[in-house]
Formats: sequence, structure tokens, C-alpha cells
Amino acid sequence: MPSPAQTDTVPPDPVRYVREGRVGVITVDCPPVNAVGHGVRSGLITALDAGLADEEADALLLVCAGRTFMAGADIREFGKPSAPPTLPEVAARFDAATKPVIAVIHGTALGGGLEVALACHARVALRSARLGLPEVKLGLLPGAGGTQRLPRLVGPAKALDMILGGDPIGAEEALALGLVDAVEDDASPLEAGLRAAERLLAGGQVPQPVSARTDRIAGAGPALFAAKRAELAKRQPHLFSPHRIVDAVEAAATLPFAEGMARERELFLACMESPQRAGLIHAFFAERQVAKIPGLPADTPTRDIRRVGVAGAGTMGGGIAMSFANAGIPAVLVDSTQDGLDRGVATIRRNYEASARKGRLTATQVEERMALIRPTLSYADLAGADLVVEAAFESMEVKQSIFRRLAGICRPGTILATNTSTLDVDLIAAAIGRPQDVLGMHFFSPANVMRLVEVVRGAKTSDIVLASVMALARRIGKVGVTVGVCHGFVGNRILHQRGLEAMALVEEGASPEQVDRVLTGFGFPLGHFSMTDLAGIDVRWRIREERRKAGDPEAQAPDWLDILAEQGRYGQKTSAGVYRYEPDGRSPIPDPEVATLIEEDRRRRGITPRTIDDEEIRERCLYVMVNEAAKILEEGIAARAVDIDAIWLHGYGFPSWRGGLLFWAGQEGLGRIASAVQRYHRDIGGPQWNPSALLLQCAAENRPIGCRIRNADYKRETRFGY
Repeated sequence: MPSPAQTDTVPPDPVRYVREGRVGVITVDCPPVNAVGHGVRSGLITALDAGLADEEADALLLVCAGRTFMAGADIREFGKPSAPPTLPEVAARFDAATKPVIAVIHGTALGGGLEVALACHARVALRSARLGLPEVKLGLLPGAGGTQRLPRLVGPAKALDMILGGDPIGAEEALALGLVDAVEDDASPLEAGLRAAERLLAGGQVPQPVSARTDRIAGAGPALFAAKRAELAKRQPHLFSPHRIVDAVEAAATLPFAEGMARERELFLACMESPQRAGLIHAFFAERQVAKIPGLPADTPTRDIRRVGVAGAGTMGGGIAMSFANAGIPAVLVDSTQDGLDRGVATIRRNYEASARKGRLTATQVEERMALIRPTLSYADLAGADLVVEAAFESMEVKQSIFRRLAGICRPGTILATNTSTLDVDLIAAAIGRPQDVLGMHFFSPANVMRLVEVVRGAKTSDIVLASVMALARRIGKVGVTVGVCHGFVGNRILHQRGLEAMALVEEGASPEQVDRVLTGFGFPLGHFSMTDLAGIDVRWRIREERRKAGDPEAQAPDWLDILAEQGRYGQKTSAGVYRYEPDGRSPIPDPEVATLIEEDRRRRGITPRTIDDEEIRERCLYVMVNEAAKILEEGIAARAVDIDAIWLHGYGFPSWRGGLLFWAGQEGLGRIASAVQRYHRDIGGPQWNPSALLLQCAAENRPIGCRIRNADYKRETRFGY
């Protein structure tokens, strides 16, 4: 797993050896996170040799300077051939050391860093340490003995859980599992290590190498691995590396250590060659890239946001308030009616208590977070807020009215944000006299769960306000992506085009369940129509009502989804929408009544249904998205292809192993997509199939999409830059 933070230079001596009494100390000192790059790997071998040759050293310590143990691979080497010594070679040398080696873990020991610790003869962790093998998140498996040594310490079942999940565990849990041998209070790593070495030397027993242990893997039968494969086939059928992880851990339980290591290496290389690895790595770095806004100086000052307000206690408003409370930020939640406020607070409590029942929160934490959310009917209580997020339903009139009210209450300098998902942020900002303090914060539902926030920069939004909100997004654990103003911004604008094609395909003869099956087969967690049911058909209906009022010809004629909304079939929340749902159930069940409604809609429009194959559905739903994304880049609504990728990864469930919408488009082939877009433009028509000039040019020049188009007819300046 790469370390997210790295400096551009490596210290000349990133590893040093000294002796403290009878204990030789190997210290890794490669700021900021002691990544296991070539310099560290070479230094570890040199220092180990020095310690083994030191006749006055009876035991060796492996410690790290700075704030953390070795926290993963060096991102500067990522994707490149590994120069010797490789990490497996380093681990093998520590494993075979003729003197006991104790790893002392503080901060985080992740990926290759933990694999080195596993190769030591004993492990001590400071109480605040975190340990994990997150390689699965990059489409890989631990390749330096992690799949072979971890099962020998914690057992195959728990090893599978840890490696397949990829999330770190705390020191106390690691001790209970047998991953570490002792937990020390948070003294310095050196002090903790020297105490551990004294105990070891006093006992007179040399710990057995992990590679030689078999007690925890004895008796692991095939049933465990068969059950895990069946679970993965149901839960993660598309993913490559999790299935290889099961194979590798099974090898640990059934083969001698050396043969298991050879099998691990074989499986690791297979993962390296998988296209999923490239997609997952792109997705990993995309989250970090979008935090840097092109054209915005890195030293732009930010405003201190300590107290926030949320106007509207509905589903979105309550979720937004929870997002702030989860980060320890007090939030005032205001609503216009007592009933609405009570419902909102009750929903928040239910959500927190549900998390407590699942073991994610304690009862004390539930009450602490509830206490951070102060419900009120008075907008005057927002006067002390540093930021107010408006979360009313999609009505320009309502939102402008709220902003005029906020402008009269909130002090100058308060950031005023709208959670609109489609409306013009500049028109909302025009309702008050300080548009420089206004932007969009488009949270995604459920806001307390979904990580994406589209940060919508208006024409007059100041740099300071933009930088402040982007920093706040990171602070509350969200992925903030800066976008420009247009209908639907980036995510919903692309979704709208996919929705048009999904509706057209159903009108032409496909069923909603066929369209959804193709999309889930591609890797989306939900199909288009099941997602519509989850979001609420009434939300789409209200948006279309606003567009009808604005005179949009596309929204004038009601479609069969509008009819469902008018019938009160809003989706999951009413147990009936495009699909029907059993009480308290979320599984969509095809409904004959909807099939009849669709048939009637076709007759009314004079459409004779035809058989549509899955490949046409795939092309039309996905290629129209790519074409629209290219238009968004042309217009400067998004600054970079990676911004669009991050939005669809974190807001719409685009499969991370495909890297993102435009990354996938490059793998699919821009030439193929451009030809199909031109064909559908000719055969189907409609503005959604007007080919993007950027798409056509990138396809013709065989270069990745996302760069500024060079044709002078399309050259334009944007506030974001390229």
C-alpha cells in the first residue's frame, strides 16, 4: 500500500545501527512516514548484518523514528520494477536472523511495513498503534510473506478477515489475536523496545520464527476456504485479488512455508498483471489529487470553521448535521415546523442507535454526537455560525428566500452554502449582497454515509471561501471535488444523460430490470432504476417540475416515472416505485403493474417494442456518460478527468476497480467509444449524442481524455485551468 505523503528526497542514511547495552538497535528514519523504498530496504539489510556481526549484541530491535512505524510502500517507486533487495528478500533475511529481532510498532504498521514486522521474531506495539495489510484496496495481495505469516500468528480465519477487509486494527485487538506479543503504554518506541528486550533476554528463550510456527494453522480444513469463496462470489464477484487472497492463505494452511511463499509470489504477480490493479491504483490517487485545485495557490488562507448551521431538518439536512457532529463540529439544525424538526432529530437518533447496535458506536458516543446537534425553530440561532448549509428541497424560490433570510442574520464573512443538486448557484447567490461568500456544497444521500461533496464554485465565490470549504470537506472525512456551475453540475449532469438513455431503452423494448442487470453486471452496486427508487422518484419529479416551470422542453411531457410519482410510488420509502419492496426490505421485486404502465406508455407514444441485447444497453448507458463528461471538460465545469472520476467513484458507485469513468474510457478505447457515439448520433439523434469535440480529437490523436482541446474554435479559459 503506498504511503499518501512522501517527500521528494530520501535521507542519505535512512537506516542506522547503534548498540544500547546488550541490544542492537536498527532505526528507520525516512520522513515523513518511513516508507519502505529502496533506500530503506537496502539500509535494513546493512543494519541487520551489522547487528548480527556485533558480538556484544544479544538481541536486536527494529524501531522507527518520527511519528510512525513503516507505513507502506514508497509512492515514488509505485508501478516500477522493484530494485534489489526486494521486500520479500528483506523479510526473509529478518526471518532467518540468528539473533532474536523484536519489532516495536508505533503509529501505523501497514502493508510492507507490517510484513517486515511479521518477519521479526517478536512484536511489541504501543497502545495507540494500528496494524493492517491494505493491499486488497489496490487490487493486490501482501507479497512479502503477509499471507503466509499472518495466518501462523492469528489463524487462517482471522487472517482472511484482515487481509480481505484491508482495514487496520488497534494494538489491543492485535494482542488478543496473537499478532503482537505485548502492548506498552505510549512511551518512546525505543524505551518500550528495550524493556521488551530485557524481558526476552532474562527469560533465556529465543522466540521461534513465525515461519516455523504451525500451531495456529493446524486443522484448518477446506470448509473454511470454500465458505469464503462462496461469500466472495456473492459479495464481490467482479474482483480479482480477493479470490487470489483466499488461494494464498489456503496455501499457508496446506503447504510447507517455502512452497506457500512461492505460491504467494505467483498469485501476487497475477494480481500485478490484472487491469484491476491499474484501476484501483488510479482510484486511490484520484482521491488525493482532487484535493489540489488547479489555479488555486496552495498558500490560500482559509477561514476557521468551528460552528456550523444547517437550514432544513429533512433527510439531507439531518445527514449533513450528522456529518459535522461525527467530526466533533457543533451544528445548529433549524427547521420551519416543530413536526419537521422532531422527525429530523428522531431520524438522526435512529441512525446513531443503529450504528451502536452494529458495534460501530458506544452508547456514550451516541449521546455525545446527539449533544453536538442543537435543534431549533429560530433562524436567529444561526447568527454565530461560521458556515451555514441550506438543505431545503429543490425550489429556486424557496432557496433564494432562505438565503435572503440568512444574509440578514449571519455576520459578514459567514460562508453560506447551498446543498442544491441541480439549481444555479449563481442565481441563489444573486439573492444576497455578498455572493463572494456563497458556493454549493452538494452532499450525496445519505449525507452521513456518502463521502462525496461537490463543492460548486460560483462566478463570484472567493478563493478563500473555496479553499476553506475544501479543507472542511477533508476535515469531516469527505472527498471534496471543485466543480463549476451548470444544471446538475458534474455528477448529476452525467447521470441525467444516462437516465435519458435508460428511459429510452425501456421505451424501445427493454425492461427496467434488464437495464439494471447490465449496469450491476458492469460493477455498479445498483442499477439505474433501483438507484432511482433509493433516491426517491419524488426527488426526480420535483426537479422536473422546476424545469417545466423554467420552460425546458425536455421536461414538458410526463413520462411513466412521473406517473409513478403522481401515484405516490416514490420508491423504497413507500415500498413501491419502479419495483416493489417487502416491508422493511430493500431487494427490488419486478412489479407487473409497472410493466403494464410501461406498455401503456409505449402505446400512447406509438412505439412498437423491440428486442434489445445487453451490449446495446451497455454501450448506450456508458458511452453517453463518457460523451457528456468530455463536454463538461470542454466547458471547464470540471478541471480534470480525475475530478470526474472521483465524483463517480465516491458519489455514484462507479466500480473502483475500473478506476473511474474516464480512466475506464481510456481502457475501453476512445476510438471505439467515439465511433459508437457518432453512430448513435446518426441512428438515434438527440442532443445527448452530439459528439464531444474533445472526445473526437482525443480519439483521433490517440491520447487520454481530459486535456484542454487544442482546436482554436473550442479554446476557452476557465477559472480552474488545465
